[in-house]
Amino acid sequence: MCLAVPGRILECLDRDGLRFAKVDFGGVRKEVCLETSPEAAPGDWVLVHVGFALRVLDEAAAREIHAAFGVAGDA
Repeated sequence: MCLAVPGRILECLDRDGLRFAKVDFGGVRKEVCLETSPEAAPGDWVLVHVGFALRVLDEAAAREIHAAFGVAGDA
């Protein structure tokens, strides 16, 4: 079984011609590849699996996923 986690984009970056972002996962910040979600921008929520943003989420969807995981916080 695989798990994808929502996070909020803090800033977008360019790494050797590829789009990346610094993403906040409730205080844990990681770099994530945005090539699979080119429309993603700072402030957006993205669903991330193994370092790739699978899709942009709206805030309501991010809250729903956090609730299902039992996570309180900034969603």
